[in-house]
Amino acid sequence: MNATLLNPHRERDRRPIRFLVFGLITILVFGVLTSRLAYLQITSGATLAARAESQRTVAEAIPAPRGLIYDRKGRLLVANVATYAVKIVPSELPYGDRDTVAQRLGGMLGMQPSDILATIDSAPGSRFDPVRIAQDVPKDTARLVSESSQQLPGVHVAIETRREYPDGPLLAHILGYTGPIDGAAYAKLRSQGYLADDLLGKAGIEATFETQLRGTYGSEEVERDATGRDVQVLRTIQDAVPGASLTLTIDRTIEREATQALKWGMKAAGLKRGVFIVMNPQTGEVLALVSLPSYDNNLFARGISNKDFQALLRNKDKPLTNHAVQAHYPPGSTFKLVAGTGGLQDRKITPTTRLRTRGYLTLGATRFYDWNHAGFGLCNINCGFGHSSDTFFFQVAGMLGADRLAYWARMYGFGKPTGIDLPGEVSGIVPSNQWKLDTLGQPMFPGEVYQAGIGQGYDVVTPIQLITAYSALANGGKLYRPQLVHDVVGPDGKVITPFKPDLVRKMPVSQATLRTMRLAARSVVTLRHTYNLVDMPIKVAGKSGTAEFGTRDSKGRLPFHSWFVGFVPKDPYKGNFSDTTSQLAFLAFAYDSRTKGNAGTEIAKAFLQLHFHIKKDYLNRDLLRRGNFYQSN
Repeated sequence: MNATLLNPHRERDRRPIRFLVFGLITILVFGVLTSRLAYLQITSGATLAARAESQRTVAEAIPAPRGLIYDRKGRLLVANVATYAVKIVPSELPYGDRDTVAQRLGGMLGMQPSDILATIDSAPGSRFDPVRIAQDVPKDTARLVSESSQQLPGVHVAIETRREYPDGPLLAHILGYTGPIDGAAYAKLRSQGYLADDLLGKAGIEATFETQLRGTYGSEEVERDATGRDVQVLRTIQDAVPGASLTLTIDRTIEREATQALKWGMKAAGLKRGVFIVMNPQTGEVLALVSLPSYDNNLFARGISNKDFQALLRNKDKPLTNHAVQAHYPPGSTFKLVAGTGGLQDRKITPTTRLRTRGYLTLGATRFYDWNHAGFGLCNINCGFGHSSDTFFFQVAGMLGADRLAYWARMYGFGKPTGIDLPGEVSGIVPSNQWKLDTLGQPMFPGEVYQAGIGQGYDVVTPIQLITAYSALANGGKLYRPQLVHDVVGPDGKVITPFKPDLVRKMPVSQATLRTMRLAARSVVTLRHTYNLVDMPIKVAGKSGTAEFGTRDSKGRLPFHSWFVGFVPKDPYKGNFSDTTSQLAFLAFAYDSRTKGNAGTEIAKAFLQLHFHIKKDYLNRDLLRRGNFYQSN
């Protein structure tokens, strides 16, 4: 029989013990909790309260308004406009919802969901940094996205500013554009206060003057809810300081004239690429710089699509390349300035020295032909330069030798970047014995020196180098760095950095030598090597050039580029070229022209007619017919 049943008082005897144990446990638990609560409230209360507050409030950056850009006459070239942007904070987007959110958001924004996911995955910041998915979003679309926040976790609509370029393609290669920061740039710039979703200058002046234009970011304390969304701004910690504005040396009117002239010539001759530059020889100020084909930098400012970007990259005529600065070409006969200056200054020839020019010169079994295959008889420097005789300058180059020829080329600024305030400038090539030893393992051959004397062979220059060199000729031997920014102006309107001509060097050339070469450049026009350019009411000096390149055609002829670079006196109607006061130099470059005459000269005439309001038409349209009849001159 069960013992409990035999002794019912035994179970009742254990109940007080159980209640006692239960009571002790209860007292112990409450004691521990009370002690912990006291610790939290008294000992660590301030610390924990601060931690909770920090999780509820965060410091956010206040972007600074980007500085504006004006032309030399105060006309606005770059503005800021308010716009909506859609961003995603990856940490707020559950991984399992990524595809659904991308699908919904893509439908609202007209984007491929895969592009949205790729943008998130390639973002340079952490998972807590906002990722810009779309910018310049229409107001109605932004409202729709904002109202759908419950179905779009992690998606935010922000108001920000974007750049507006009123003239679009007209100034794209000068101004450049802004775009999202990439991983490599963010790694370098993060310590300078850049954010993962920042926009920064990617090309042109926007890139070169990024630091000045960007300004200084401020900060504010913001309250957030449990989901991490901003609720309200609690206080401003530090105000943002707007970026500085820029006044350029560019004159938008002259830029339009240069563009119109170049477009006319390219259309008439069927050209695909071209350059036109206008400069003040006295200061190095660039008044116009045109590179065609161009592109619309507003596409980048508004968030260019991958399709449009790839189309620009695939374009074989390279619209994203600034052909005035970022590409180099053989200069052809424009380079005879170097051989002529060196020959005179090194006393290999005098202004009256006459050299016999022939149809060709012979070195060994090789013939080096003059451009007209006939020569011009006995020629001094005026005749040789004016008629652009190749055999005249073959002889002068041979007298100088490779190294002295290279020396004078470098004195004119060839072979190294000019330092113009644009990114991506290339150096060009000035061949010398050492250069060829370093590059090809052997010194220059005599025939290569001949070719270098007329701007062929290994010689390549950028258009900006060439106009800088002729500007030094026009101003009496002062080689200035070409500049595009005239003043840097602070947000208070005060000039921070005023314009100052940047003299690279005073060339080691006598004024007599430079005067002789200026008069020789005038003879290019007066001897009618440029046809009717001399008949225009203004006075012009300069040099045309054609530069062969590439592969010969079925008749054994090489394609060629056309150049004309020149300048006018300070008084274009009554001045002369003995003085050094020219205020206007200009250059036209026609890529792969293959025209009957010199396309660069006709484009330059078109500009002069526009700029000086010349009513009579002096253009020789027949010379722009394709045909490759005009060989190297």
